[in-house]
Order: sequence, then structure tokens, then C-alpha cells
Amino acid sequence: MLTNAWNRWIRTASVAAILACNGACADENVSTGPFDAATSPDVTLPSNPASRLPFGDRPALDDIIYFVLPDRFENGDPSNDTAGITGGPLEHGFDPEAVNFYHGGDLKGLTERLDYIKDLGATAVWFTPVYKNKPVQGLFGGHSAGYHGYWVTDFTRVDPHLGSPEDFKAFVDAAHARDMKVILDIITNHTADVIKYRECSDPAWQGERLQGCAYRSRADYPYNLYRGDPAKPINEGFLGDSPEHQTAENFAKLVRPDYAYTPFTDADEADIKVPAWLNDPIYYHNRGESTFQGENSISGDFVGLDDVFTEHPRVVDGFIDIYKQWITDFRIDGFRVDTVKHVNGEFWTHFAPAILEHAKAEGIPHFYIFGEVYSADVNVLSSFTNDFSLPAVLDFGFQDAVVKSLTGERGPDIFAELFANDQFYQNGENPELMLPSFTGNHDMGRFGFFLRQALPDMREAEALARTTLAHGLMIFARGIPVIYYGDEQGFVGDGKDFHARENMFPSKVASYNDNALVGTAATTATSNFDTSHPLFRTLKDFNALHQAEPALRRGIQTVLRADDKPGILALKRQVPGASDHVVIVANTAMSPLEYDLNAIGDIQSMVGSCGNDGRMTLQAFELRVCKIKP
Repeated sequence: MLTNAWNRWIRTASVAAILACNGACADENVSTGPFDAATSPDVTLPSNPASRLPFGDRPALDDIIYFVLPDRFENGDPSNDTAGITGGPLEHGFDPEAVNFYHGGDLKGLTERLDYIKDLGATAVWFTPVYKNKPVQGLFGGHSAGYHGYWVTDFTRVDPHLGSPEDFKAFVDAAHARDMKVILDIITNHTADVIKYRECSDPAWQGERLQGCAYRSRADYPYNLYRGDPAKPINEGFLGDSPEHQTAENFAKLVRPDYAYTPFTDADEADIKVPAWLNDPIYYHNRGESTFQGENSISGDFVGLDDVFTEHPRVVDGFIDIYKQWITDFRIDGFRVDTVKHVNGEFWTHFAPAILEHAKAEGIPHFYIFGEVYSADVNVLSSFTNDFSLPAVLDFGFQDAVVKSLTGERGPDIFAELFANDQFYQNGENPELMLPSFTGNHDMGRFGFFLRQALPDMREAEALARTTLAHGLMIFARGIPVIYYGDEQGFVGDGKDFHARENMFPSKVASYNDNALVGTAATTATSNFDTSHPLFRTLKDFNALHQAEPALRRGIQTVLRADDKPGILALKRQVPGASDHVVIVANTAMSPLEYDLNAIGDIQSMVGSCGNDGRMTLQAFELRVCKIKP
């Protein structure tokens, strides 16, 4: 829970009064003046806005993505809250008062709220996995539920907590009827935690896992020696020790694999995984816990989850078949790929092209695949697009830059450094335009949390101004914007993972409900689909401009100015061959700063006032967008 000076102040001040003042209040607790323009920017659409292509013909770079966890969005069918499982929360996983259990949101609820998402201006919905999960798992030191979707047991079914296959199909059809795309989260790195190791169980071998098994390396425990003992070779004629170099022919010679640990499953879970081949321990690494470093980042168990042997040809073909079927059955428009860097790169060189080819054959020519490579290092990020066939990866570099620049840790020159490295992406024409940009997410936490963590004594109007500017840069700079659900309602969270996964429908979680939201007096204890919220209104306007102006979607980007301390960032975006261009100007400093467009031609104000001669004074955290026609 947040107990800093911010919360102490917000509980005694009247947020409603702050918003009603609109900068005219004299109370010492209310920020006025410098932040007024930034909190409510005027947006002017072009007189001849670009027409948007239908969703099936629309390339991904023309989209705005809204990212949501279905369990935390809206409960459209309370009858599926426990998925028909008898018992208590440790059996069915439903406990709306527990931060890490199911809360009741589902596909019907998400469908009911599609008009809200469309009204915000999003053109695509990406949500966490919908496959059947193990309802509850024992994690180190406690239990948690699979409400987030990443503990899959059946890759072919919709989790009954979320609804039925018919509910999923109804959602996709409803989205398409609104000209919106559907992007499904997929997993290939791991399954739910079902496999246990004899060496890490209790003395009676009852299978009660202790604190996890330390990783055992290939060097100490090679695949072709029994328990790593040179005196006990196995599988004579087996060519190669390193799995990534093994061919299908070599695997055919693998009569008996050796494991670093002895895997087993409890009788009631021996056949729990679907497709059935996933129940065979030969398709898992069985090497113990990953520390996310070196070899074990690929071959270790991800916090106890069963790490799939993705080097195996049967696994590659199996996952391709699984996800082809989801495309065929439901006509979805893209995949976000989880834990990409924890899978061997060669897997993706087979998987991504096969999926894209299948989607095209199914009449989905603009199927969009982007991966989660949890790193802000462009060398790491670009390696998965250049070397391993992924069309795009989430731009963790942008997220790092927007947080550091809007908390004052760095000047906007951090953006210049980031955008200069766009040259490292070399898969296709202007691949940097295909990178999904975001300010925070369900794993690392929300932008609002980073902001308040860095500036705990920040006032309400300043928080709203900084948050508005962060999202404005995300929407107007190069890349495909991704809005994390609830950010448009001022959600902040208390940290990463389940601390950043609040309910949009009324929450019963105390640690959610005590948080002061940005720009509103509401809390998460009530429904938060407020279309009058200042962030909702502003992001709606920004999204409309993004869709109306081609340069803000397809324009090549040039950095015009990037101060080395909190100050001015100016970006130019121009569609190749176009005579006009757009300039985005942001002030990341606490004081007013001047900027001159140095423009020759007609200047059109799109966000804020660009002045008749292009000379402007930007207030603290103010954003302006200007179109110049020669």
C-alpha cells in the first residue's frame, strides 16, 4: 500500500475541487498556472482526416492497441466465477478479496464493454491468455490462482472462469463488427507447474516441492550421460549433446533421455495437459529453477513452471499446430508472444513464418505478431527481429525512456539515444514503426506507480500533467501505441505483477481500493468506466488525431531537438513523398520554455497553439503538435 506523503495529502485535499478549479484556485495545496495547459490540451483534427481502412485490410502500424486482463475488466456472467469447481478458493481459485486470485471478470463482460474501448479510440484489443489454466498453484511461500492466464494446462480450450468457446467467438465477432482487431496472448515457453522432481521432494518422495531445485547445467549433466556420469553413457549413436543442434533424425535415435532431475507427476495430474503430447516428460528440460541468467534463462523452470523443450522438433510442430487452429477457429488478427527471450531463438525462425503463412492462407494478410523480450537494450530487442524472424517486439526501450524523462531522472536526450538506435532494427521497411510502445504493463507496473515512487510529494495537477504528456508521446511518436487498461482512468497500482492488475468493475481488494487515482476522486471500489475522466477525454482526443493524421502513424521520425536535462523534445514525422509534415514538441521541465518551429509555410495547430509564426512558449509538461504545409 502507498503510505507516502502523496496519499496523506490526497486524503485531506478535495480532488473534486481541484478539477473544478481548472487552475483558478488559490489554495496552497492546489497546483495552478504551469500545468493548466498540459492537463486539458485542445486538439484540432485535420479538415480532411484520413479515412481508415477496414480491420481486415488495415496494417498494424495504423492501429491503437488496448491491453486488458479479462478477469479484471468486467464480470458479465457471475455463474462462471468458480468455473463450476466445487470447494473453496484453493480449489476453484475465486476470491474477489485476494489480490492474486480470480475476481470474476470474463469474456461476456469484455464484450459488453467493447463500446467503451471503441469510444476511447482503440482499434485493437490485446488480452492475456484465455486458455484453460491450473486454477491454483502453490508458489514458494503461498498459493495463487491462474487468473492472468499464464499457467496453461489445456492449450485448446477457453478457461471456464472466462467463459466458453462460444463466448470467445462472440467477442471476436463483436470486435470485428466494430472494425476492431483482436490480439491473443500466446505461450510456448512453459506450461502450468505439474512436473515435480524426486531429488527435490520430501524423503518419502510424496512430491511436496520445497524451495525449488537449483539449476543443473548441461556441462555437469549432459543429455547423453546418465546423471552426468562419464562411466554411464546412454543412447549410443546419439549425435550431439546440445539440444539446439539436434535434428529430427537425431531425436529418433534418442531411445532414453537423461534428465538432470528425475521428473514425475501426481497420478491425478498425469494426463492433465492438452494436447496429450505435453504430458510426456521428454518434452521438458527438467533441469531445475531458472535464475534468468545464461543457459538457465532458456532451459530453467520459470518460477516453478514446467519449462518446455522448445528445441525438440515435435514441440515446434506441436505449438505451430495449436496456434494455427486458434486462427482458423476464431479468425483472430494477431499474437502477442509471452517470454520470448526464454525460448531458444531457432524456435521462432520456424514458428513465426509458419503462423504468418497460415494466417495469410486464411485470408488474414496483416496478421500481427509481436514478442515480449523483457529488456530495454536495443541490441537484445533487435536480435529477435533481425535474427529470429519475429516481425516486432514490445519496445521496452521506449518505456524506459518515457519513465526516466517524465520523472526527471533524465532529459529528453534519452529519446534521442533511443531513436538513434532504430537503425538496429533491419527486418523490413521502417521496422521501427511496427514496435508497440507502452508506458507500463501488468508485469513491471504502471506509469503512475513509477511516477509517484520517484516524486512522492507531487501534487495532483502535476501528476495529471506528467501522465498526460507521457501518453501523448506514446501515441504521437513512432511505434504502435499500447494503452494499458485503467491508465485512462488514472490507475496507479502499488508495484509490479498483481499489484498492477486492478479491477475496472468494483473491487473488493483493500490494497487496490486505498490508492488515490490520478485526476479523479474515485477509487477502485467503484466501477471505473468514466468517459468524463480527464485522462479518458484527452487520450480519446489524442487517439482521434492519431487516426486522422497519416504522419502520426506512418511518418518517418527525425529528432529536431532533445535537451540533455529536463527540457524540450521536438520530433518531426513525415510520410515518405509527402510535402507536409508534423512536429511534436514536448516540455519535460518544471518551468516554461520556448521553441521555434522555424517553419516556412502554413502552420496548423493540432494539439495546443503553434502560433502564427511558429514561435511558442510551452508550459511545464505541455505537449504541442503542429502541421506544416509548405
